[in-house]
Amino acid sequence: MSGGVRKNFILDTNVLLHDPNSMFSFEDNNVIIPIYVIEEIDTFKRDMSELGRSARMVARHLDSYRLEGSLSEGVALPKGGMLRVAFAKERPPSSLADKDLMDNRILQVAIELRQNEPDTPAVFITKDTNLRIRADAIGLSAQDYDSQRVELSELYTGFVELFVPREKVDQLYKPSAEVEVDGAELQPHQCVLLKDETQPNHTAMGRYNATRGRVVPLSRMIKDGVWGVRPRNMEQAFTLDMLLNDEVKLITIVGKAGTGKTLMAIAAGLQKITEEAVYQKLLVSRPIFPLGRDIGYLPGSVEEKLNPWMQPIFDNVEFLMNLSRADKKAGRGYHELIDLGLMEIEPLTYIRGRSIPNQFIIVDEAQNLTPHEVKTIITRVGDGTKIILTGDPYQIDNPYVDAESNGLVHVVNRFRHERIAAHITMSKGERSQLAELAANLL
Repeated sequence: MSGGVRKNFILDTNVLLHDPNSMFSFEDNNVIIPIYVIEEIDTFKRDMSELGRSARMVARHLDSYRLEGSLSEGVALPKGGMLRVAFAKERPPSSLADKDLMDNRILQVAIELRQNEPDTPAVFITKDTNLRIRADAIGLSAQDYDSQRVELSELYTGFVELFVPREKVDQLYKPSAEVEVDGAELQPHQCVLLKDETQPNHTAMGRYNATRGRVVPLSRMIKDGVWGVRPRNMEQAFTLDMLLNDEVKLITIVGKAGTGKTLMAIAAGLQKITEEAVYQKLLVSRPIFPLGRDIGYLPGSVEEKLNPWMQPIFDNVEFLMNLSRADKKAGRGYHELIDLGLMEIEPLTYIRGRSIPNQFIIVDEAQNLTPHEVKTIITRVGDGTKIILTGDPYQIDNPYVDAESNGLVHVVNRFRHERIAAHITMSKGERSQLAELAANLL
């Protein structure tokens, strides 16, 4: 976020809560934090949540710089800029309504900086769309904080079609086959559909093995399915192959509702735990929105508190268990797996600080996580653990992220070249004809 002439970047509260290290992301420019932002952040500091942790991290950063000099006059940042804390000396203009007093004071700081330092362009940084519109209306330059933004249209899909001679397509059907593909720049574990150059309907599915530099066939196991689930389309076949591959430690699955991403992940996890004993436990979690919201105000045990958020997971598990109506009346269900110690539900809030070895972790609805929160979760992974992140970037409930700046797409972009990671984008719905039509038309 630099551009030759030094600028003054004024940060809004939501930027610092989204990324506590954002103050270091503006290269050699000046970073100004309105004192009203600090007051707002102070209200979060006691929260046992990701927002609370972000607030405390921001406070620690500012306190460490306070020891180096006066924050009101400016303290040097590592990349050459200056960090300042500022306040508005005048009342906000009457065009700004009093009902959003704190936002207006923050905007007033930016207005005064523009007036008092006319030779230094002032840019207001906020993740609040409406606040950017208001800033623009009063003549302020306003931008989103997008240091980790990935254009969805350019997001790595994890899949490619290649036209090759017929004999290479045929070769992929042979036992222990390996096919060399000339001239194609493939990523580790990228899914490949080989097509006959002369007869495109003649195809073979494979996966790129970066260690061997060849395309290898998908696991034969997916033809029989796992836990009664067989792939219904090519995308599901690719997904199940990645999930069953023990070499891959991090998998991201992006797809709209009904593509089967969560069902496939749970089925593979149960297969690896109950049938193959590769992992000790299936740990499943979803962000409780907001991620760190304290569930203590809800009645019951942790499991009972989480039920409203975790019910989609339980529905998938009971579907895989193939329970009859009589089984359900008899009280059978996902509780059996929990009682046997094979499955655990855990709010993401409690994962921080843990080391989680030898487990198959599924984080559903990961599009509601910020890049910082995703980093917190993935760094908890211990030896022998596999982690799956699933989600739909177009269905976001978190006001601090959007379709192109959330943690899920951030991980897809950062890990695409890594040999221990794999990704697939799923687009074909399999829930029902009605669900598919609704996802596409509504």
